[in-house]
Amino acid sequence: MSTPHNAPRRPGLYGSALAALIAALAVCAGDAAARIFPYGHRHRSINDLGNQFVPFHARLWDLLHGEAAGGLLLNWQSGYGTSFLPDLGTYLTSPFAVLVGLFPREDIDLAVYVITVLKIAAAAAVMAGLLRTMRPGPWWGAAVLGASYALCGWSVIEASYNTMWLDGLIAFPLLCLTGEWALRRRRAGLAPVVVAVCWAANFYTAYMATLGAALVLLVRVVLEREDVRDRVRVVLRAAGATLLGIALAGPVLVPVFLGSKHAFPGLVKEFEPAGWTDLSARLLPATYSFSSPAVFVGTGTLLLAAALPFHRAVPVRTRLWWTGLVLAVLLSFQWKPTHLAWHVFATPNGSPYRQTFVLAGVLVIAAWTGLAAGRPGPRALAGGAAVTGAAALAAAGSTLPTTWSYALFLGGLAVAWLAWWLLHRHRLAVPAAGLLVLVLAGQAAATTAWGHHEKLALLDDYPSWGREHGARARALAAADGWPAYRTDPGRPALTGNDPMLLGGEGGSYYSSHTPDVYTRTMAALGAGWTSRGRNVQSIDNPVTDALFAVGARLQPDGSVLRRDTLPMVTVRPPAAAAPAYGDSPFRNQELLLGARVYEQPVAPGVCAPGTEAFLWAPAYDGRVRLADGQPFGLRGNAPKNRAAMQPMGVSHGASSKLRFLGKEPLDWTLECLDRSRLDAAVSALRDTAAVSVRVGSRGVRAELPAGSTGTAVVAATRIPGWTCNGRSAESHLGLVAVPLDGRTTTVTCTFRPPGLLAGLGLGGVGLAGTALLTFLPARASARSARRGGPGGPGGVEASGGPGGVEGSGGPGGQRADSSSAGTGRDARIAG
Repeated sequence: MSTPHNAPRRPGLYGSALAALIAALAVCAGDAAARIFPYGHRHRSINDLGNQFVPFHARLWDLLHGEAAGGLLLNWQSGYGTSFLPDLGTYLTSPFAVLVGLFPREDIDLAVYVITVLKIAAAAAVMAGLLRTMRPGPWWGAAVLGASYALCGWSVIEASYNTMWLDGLIAFPLLCLTGEWALRRRRAGLAPVVVAVCWAANFYTAYMATLGAALVLLVRVVLEREDVRDRVRVVLRAAGATLLGIALAGPVLVPVFLGSKHAFPGLVKEFEPAGWTDLSARLLPATYSFSSPAVFVGTGTLLLAAALPFHRAVPVRTRLWWTGLVLAVLLSFQWKPTHLAWHVFATPNGSPYRQTFVLAGVLVIAAWTGLAAGRPGPRALAGGAAVTGAAALAAAGSTLPTTWSYALFLGGLAVAWLAWWLLHRHRLAVPAAGLLVLVLAGQAAATTAWGHHEKLALLDDYPSWGREHGARARALAAADGWPAYRTDPGRPALTGNDPMLLGGEGGSYYSSHTPDVYTRTMAALGAGWTSRGRNVQSIDNPVTDALFAVGARLQPDGSVLRRDTLPMVTVRPPAAAAPAYGDSPFRNQELLLGARVYEQPVAPGVCAPGTEAFLWAPAYDGRVRLADGQPFGLRGNAPKNRAAMQPMGVSHGASSKLRFLGKEPLDWTLECLDRSRLDAAVSALRDTAAVSVRVGSRGVRAELPAGSTGTAVVAATRIPGWTCNGRSAESHLGLVAVPLDGRTTTVTCTFRPPGLLAGLGLGGVGLAGTALLTFLPARASARSARRGGPGGPGGVEASGGPGGVEGSGGPGGQRADSSSAGTGRDARIAG
């Protein structure tokens, strides 16, 4: 039996649980209707979901089970050795991410899907709890509104395939909750921890959520505190908790920021605001556009928010402030300076309205402000219907809505209006609430399904784990020889991160943090790329395989090609001047190898018999072949795509002349590899290379022949963070290098992500500050209790004050005064 002390919490828990259930069922219903994985044959993994996020979660699975090459700081699987902490902090530090470890590895796609649904459900639950904390009201209303927030168009269309953005969806109500604690002087020690979790989970959307929560708090402070000094104190408490929380997350945030700084630059875009007709259209269900904000929140919620300005039970001042905030946030989306402020002062390369979830949250809070003051009357509902109807009319000038969009909107509007009106009749409250749930769930499911339909037609998609994935993974595992040599998953790839998804230690790597030095080094050697240089492809070339210790490479037919290769550490002879790459990838490979291995064609487009033809045509987008060979496809489309150096096969002389099956490009080069020369060059380097090499999760240790001079070169690009023999590592043509003086016989190179120590120091400051906030008030409260003061066990600070909290604790919609809101039901839920 529940105790009286616990009883008041039950409605709040019911509301959060119902909100989570509605959100989860609606998302799953929409996915099932679209026949998307795991409910049907259509691919769910579109764009970066399949190309980045699923492979990164696969690496997390490997780390959790002790099967990864490398560790939390260094990733030996991708990019021939790259920093992992920035990727971890960007994609995998959500508290939900570790759930992948509970699934079989071959079910990695299912694991990511379950995490996605759980995040959406969690966002609904947290928002429902926040609403009842801000002001008391019907628990079922908080459930419906909390679910409508989690099911907003941004969530089910955009964030559902950018899994880490959903952490921002959860962060917004959580950060608003820390603002409520600051308003009421509660949970001073817990607030920074909540902020830290939000920022560590995904700093990008947490930043947007923080801006939104700050705006919500400012409105709350103006409405709840009349004294200017009280207002300032609330803002300072909230700001202090936020700064301490960000500091606590420093060990993740600082390396992430520096990882972005060292990344290959993406495309700089100019912001172009969406047309107002398109923006209005996105309020409707079942619309899709990559370049406009998906502000759908459900017709019932939209009607309630639009009715707020006409709701006479709400004080005029309150109506003006919340309506003004909704309009201000909406307008800020369309003005370039505020657009940049929302996006950390850089226009995104992809979707330009990533902050849309904040507008959805503010709309929901505005709707709750009206509902908590009492059920809206017919006049308020008529006014709300007029506003929403005007938005639908404005959408008529857009091409985004379909017949289904208008049918769902108008039908939902009629049913929602009827449901809100029926709520005045207490005997019909339950069926009315059920109608609101059905409208929301149906519209959200339709929006989810339509989003899948459009994305699959317009965006790249990647298959879920299947037979081909399993076959490739088994072949790579069978060929594994790490760290004696690398095993590359090869080309054509299934994703941009096959080494993390399938296994091996390859050259392909796709991340927001792909290092600038890695992209430029690999491009100089003939690598191709997509995503404007951040998705670097492995080079299928025996010269680069030797240079990067690739001893096994998976072939398109599933077989494994094994090659004699060099160890991870080799020695280059002394040079009079530091070498530098030029324009030709053939000459650059020879420069790094230290020997000439390519010949010029004996005739235009014809290599000498017995040599291997390689084509360099980075801008060509089409198919090409040797006259007697198989065709190959190249994808050059600057600046987004760059075609890789392509092996064409062994030449048989004139019968193997190069032929372009499309329009011949202006810039192309064919050269001919002499395998005997390559074998001799590799043998010569092996004679002077390290006699033993040990590779660990943080670096490399090699023993060199006595008397070695020149430069020791590690087969890893010289990204920031490498130190060798106690000093910052040097670079030899983009690779980690150590100068040798003839006396050095041991080379020890260690990797530490830039910013790790600074982040740990910042985290220490945040931890100390949080500890002070936690323990000092507790000691003061204990002293006050011993003296019988108001801060003792019986003392609860009222959440109200002049202009205190107004709300409705029951069906009658009666408003509570400030003292009852602070010491009664509202304060208990807030705690």
